Amino acid sequence: ELGLWLGRFGQTLKEQLPTLGSLGGGWTPPGLPPGPRPPEEADVVVVGGGVVGWSVAYWLKALEGSRHGMKVLVVERDPTYSRASTVLSVGGIRQQFSLPENIRMSRFSASFLRNINEHLGVPNEPPIDIQFQPSGYLFLASPQAAARLEATVQLQREEGAQVALLSPTQLKAKFPWIDTEDVAVASYGLEDEGWFDPWTLLTAFRRKAISLGCYFWGTHTYIPAPTTPHFDRRVRGGQPEPLSPIFLGCTPANPYRYVYSWHCPNGPSFSCPFLIDTTGAYFRRDGIAGNYLGGMSPPEEEEPDPGDLSVDDDFFQEQVWPRLARRVPAFESIRPRGSWAGYYDYNTFDCNGVLGPHPKLENLFLAAGFSGHGLQHAPAAGRAVAELVVKGRYESLDLQRLGCRRLLEGRPLEEDGVV
Repeated sequence: ELGLWLGRFGQTLKEQLPTLGSLGGGWTPPGLPPGPRPPEEADVVVVGGGVVGWSVAYWLKALEGSRHGMKVLVVERDPTYSRASTVLSVGGIRQQFSLPENIRMSRFSASFLRNINEHLGVPNEPPIDIQFQPSGYLFLASPQAAARLEATVQLQREEGAQVALLSPTQLKAKFPWIDTEDVAVASYGLEDEGWFDPWTLLTAFRRKAISLGCYFWGTHTYIPAPTTPHFDRRVRGGQPEPLSPIFLGCTPANPYRYVYSWHCPNGPSFSCPFLIDTTGAYFRRDGIAGNYLGGMSPPEEEEPDPGDLSVDDDFFQEQVWPRLARRVPAFESIRPRGSWAGYYDYNTFDCNGVLGPHPKLENLFLAAGFSGHGLQHAPAAGRAVAELVVKGRYESLDLQRLGCRRLLEGRPLEEDGVV
């Protein structure tokens, strides 16, 4: 109440003393953050202003079709995005999943990114270039995992994805720098796979959503994911108002992952794909000057404490590098360049996103737990949630199986392609 009173008092002073705005850049009441206050009321509140949250905000306004209709507020606890999952990821996009819903979301997102300026372009602003590198994903399978990979590729092809199966001989012919020992088969994405710049996509969604009338409130206050939320209905004219829809980017579990960078002048060439080794280690090219990014998910019992996002460089020396050097002999001689850590929105139940309405709270919608796939699925997930809010049903993609009910009923959806 005091904060609201101070805000109103400050606004009154600004209106009565307009010259204050030109003396030192304006005045903010003590204890309040600089910048405009958020609206006191909103039709939809998006809690979490990462790429998924801004995708939801954009699609809400795009589907509504009215510039000054629905009032959408996006709230983000890290307005600098210095610790945000979106900008700390390695930016991959692929079609190679084993769950049909994930394949369909990837295909939707790939089409969206291919035509991004038709969706997110803003008049009188420069065109958007997400710096997409169409080098594909390359999954390597051991003899024990070969049959499973072949069946998964068949499903991907049925869903319209362009994926090739390579024998060890074919693999060696296409990528001579790979040691194919212990590799029984490989799958290689031929279309709509590679990596892009996460920050560009985030800012493009945000810029477009704001241009359509969305509001943004950056606060350093921690906003917890409510396990037993309580929302009060406002009462006007003797009748309770409907609760405003809330999209919540809450996270079932929030560990983090290390990303390492190194230089290898004799490493894989420009055609280097995003390689996923049989051991779970991965890497991709970073530019064209012999630089690479890579890492590996640790065993569940060795998950790092997410408190400070510190990087364990010994993990690279002892776990990641030996695996990658075994697969790519040129990596036996490298020069480390740096490292960082980013949060990993992890669904411990089945490693798949949770999308759709909360089973008990009529105005709460979820889009969380993508387990490393949130960036590439953001265009599709944002549209799906917006369709539920605006139209009351899925229209573009049927993602009902990703709803909360499977968690309540104990029916996990298995996904093999978790990196």
